[in-house]
Amino acid sequence: MESDFRVLVVEDEALISMLIEDMLADIGCKCVDVAASVEGAMEVLTKAAPDFAMLDINLNGKRSFPIADILLSREIPFIFLSGYGSRGLAEAYAGAKVLQKPFQIGDLETALEDVFG
Repeated sequence: MESDFRVLVVEDEALISMLIEDMLADIGCKCVDVAASVEGAMEVLTKAAPDFAMLDINLNGKRSFPIADILLSREIPFIFLSGYGSRGLAEAYAGAKVLQKPFQIGDLETALEDVFG
């Protein structure tokens, strides 16, 4: 993965976001922005343009779909993260890739390959 490849990770569990950051670093990603809420992610998106995003569906009881809408409008690829698989997905995102938690680094690499070909 290119070293200047920028990933936005939106995850409300600090331990999980740190694990994801470590996995991304292990596969060569040097630029990771982390947000723990919809508002935090919106703030990051005003300052940086990620190449890819990972969105936990449920952020302290709020859905991450407003972030997904912004990413779609900017044509930024993303995947959803969920402990429930695709069951928590709104119908509008039925075709979106969902990485079920917990996942291993190989699962993340496969998801990235699926998104970028």
